[in-house]
Amino acid sequence: MDSTSGDGDRRVLSLSRHFSKQEVTMDLTRCGLLVTRAEELAQLYGEHGNWNDVKGVWIDERRSGRSTKDSSQDIFRVLTSRLKNAPATLPNASDLPSILDDCATSRDKAQVLSLYLIVDDPLVRYAIHEYIGRLEAGYETPFDFSNETLKKILNRLEYADGSTFDYAESTTERWCEGFRSVLREIGVLENQQAIVGTPPSIGDIPLLVAMGYSYDDSNDDWIEAPRGLLYLLQPENRWEELFDRVAATNAWEFVNLHGDLRLQPISNPYSWVTNGGTE
Repeated sequence: MDSTSGDGDRRVLSLSRHFSKQEVTMDLTRCGLLVTRAEELAQLYGEHGNWNDVKGVWIDERRSGRSTKDSSQDIFRVLTSRLKNAPATLPNASDLPSILDDCATSRDKAQVLSLYLIVDDPLVRYAIHEYIGRLEAGYETPFDFSNETLKKILNRLEYADGSTFDYAESTTERWCEGFRSVLREIGVLENQQAIVGTPPSIGDIPLLVAMGYSYDDSNDDWIEAPRGLLYLLQPENRWEELFDRVAATNAWEFVNLHGDLRLQPISNPYSWVTNGGTE
């Protein structure tokens, strides 16, 4: 098989026809995760407390590392959209400096920031949903991120009005490379040449963020489809191990409720951010 149909009982459904044409952009061609720059923006927001002041500092100091004001503003727009428009189901941007500082590796930081990207960018989220579908359907090579497979997935996208994905070939190919760059940073793809990936290992901090997002984003059945773990492309056969790992921290616990063992935060899903860590 080389494509997904969207049929069948999928935990995370296809997002085709969920978005208007205006919502779907090619912002990923402008910048990927840009972990260092995103972290700088979060730190500036923590210092200044509002995005207008952050923008002034960013543009004045050319924090984006680009040579022109326009390109600097463009990167600022894309990165801040991910942070300031994040739902309450993810940590507030003001908490990100502390969270990212606690990450053990750059990959851990990328995994945290990838959740903000996926939630903010409809096209990235659509593609991730389709790859989750391939994983759930038992494809022999679910994580084939070649241009050929990515284009087939993108070309199946229909907007809410029934029109179809129609970007230029060159733009689509740049988007595909941007998508693969994100996957390299979070550990799905091994190197620049790789186009077939594997589920990445997850660090402690991104695991806590992914679990918090899963818990807050869904209903009582969240554990049947933990959205944060799925967005980090974790197969079901890893979930039990990840649940045990998070329960071993001081932020989560297993609770026996009427004979039913449930996993839940000890306080709120992100209390560990302000309570001095996870040990």
